[in-house]
Amino acid sequence: MSDNLNKNTSAFIHKEGLKIILYTGLILFILNFCLYWFISEKMIIKYIFSFLSVSFYFLVVYFFRVPRRAIKKDLNHIISPADGKIVVIEKTFEDEYFNDYRMQVSIFMSPLNVHVNWSPVRGIIKYIKYHPGTYLVAWKPKASEENERYTTVFKTDDNKEILMRQIAGKLARRIISYAVPEMSCQQGEEIGIIKFGSRVDLFLPLDTKLNIQLNQKVKGTKTIIAEF
Repeated sequence: MSDNLNKNTSAFIHKEGLKIILYTGLILFILNFCLYWFISEKMIIKYIFSFLSVSFYFLVVYFFRVPRRAIKKDLNHIISPADGKIVVIEKTFEDEYFNDYRMQVSIFMSPLNVHVNWSPVRGIIKYIKYHPGTYLVAWKPKASEENERYTTVFKTDDNKEILMRQIAGKLARRIISYAVPEMSCQQGEEIGIIKFGSRVDLFLPLDTKLNIQLNQKVKGTKTIIAEF
């Protein structure tokens, strides 16, 4: 897994965004060309549309940025798998894999956040499953159960299991996961990306020590969510 992930994280722009960036630029160029060609007398409209086109294009490029971050690895730490804001901290019954109570921590990612997702721990991928679903606003509680999502379970070297759920939001229409069952992963390695607004849920053992608060902004691979 490490070799493939290093190829992704060594670039400034994520490989999953290259086609979107190319097609977006091509479509905007054609629209601007047609506007300049057929509406020659209304310069103010051209200038406004050109400004909006350039701004939108750079937002698309900005969305697919890949930050370069030094990762301080610690096997006792559960690091944030995403950039965003903590919107849920609660004890909840997890009925897909564990079938018991876990501590749920949910991170909401706005369209301006980095949308790469990273492995919160070092370990083995024990379970992964894709669930088709709806596209509710990502911060709503039901989004974790009703939206399109990927569930991934990590088993650490100490046989502790953590469930991570990548959830599509109102704008997010595609979740990319690189996880494969029985694949080993290092803490802080890229595990996937969610395109255009989304959420990530963590389901942790009840005896973990939480280091975050509700509404706190977190940074993927840098913020320590909890400790074993």
